[in-house]
Amino acid sequence: MTTPVTACILIIGNEILSGRTQDINLNHIATTLGEWGIAVREARVIPDVAQVIIDAIKSTRSQFDYIFTTGGIGPTHDDITAECVARAFDVDLIQDQTIAERIQQRPAPEEIMESRLLMARVPKGATLIDNPTGGPQGFVMHNVYVMAGIPRIMQGMLSTLAGQLKTGPVVKSRSIRAYLGESEISKTLGAIQAQFLELDIGSYPFAHEQRYGTTLVIRGIDQAAIENAAQAIMAAVSAAGQTPEDLGPGQ
Repeated sequence: MTTPVTACILIIGNEILSGRTQDINLNHIATTLGEWGIAVREARVIPDVAQVIIDAIKSTRSQFDYIFTTGGIGPTHDDITAECVARAFDVDLIQDQTIAERIQQRPAPEEIMESRLLMARVPKGATLIDNPTGGPQGFVMHNVYVMAGIPRIMQGMLSTLAGQLKTGPVVKSRSIRAYLGESEISKTLGAIQAQFLELDIGSYPFAHEQRYGTTLVIRGIDQAAIENAAQAIMAAVSAAGQTPEDLGPGQ
């Protein structure tokens, strides 16, 4: 059996927890990693509190193949992610000359430049993640990938990692729409799940064109098992008196 490659995402920022900023990074990272064959198994939203960040990195880095963080690497007082990663790995925080030179290409008054150069700090021993937007780079410390919180910049950084990471089997999905309430099919669906333990089968209620129903989603790496489970689900929907709608893969 192929061993999955797993990831955890740490979204760092008080602005996310307060609701002031709506996070869209989780969706992009999880979707992209899934397409690469890396399964996101956990995600956390944590505040700009040093000990919380340090503890989160320490507790997750040995549980997952990869940790991806977003946020907290800017030039302000609450951008403490780089410092916290250094403390989590018990190494010094240093100024990276490559990042510093990139920052210094944009002239600024001394006080402003001093603040900007805070973005050049990385843990000693880290390597850089390129930033195609031209701004300061992110960095990697062992299996911890530290990226910007601004979605456009984060997406650029993540794109540069394509083909560089260890990957596993890509999880496929198949969706079936049924105009049945979850309770009307839950028992049968549970029996089908018991037949296909290698798959994840979920049910999600919806309202569509003034009708209510349930979307049944099958996820797994075995295409034959997905097809067999789909046939069993469609037969169950038909037996319940409704016509199933096969939405196909990736829906």
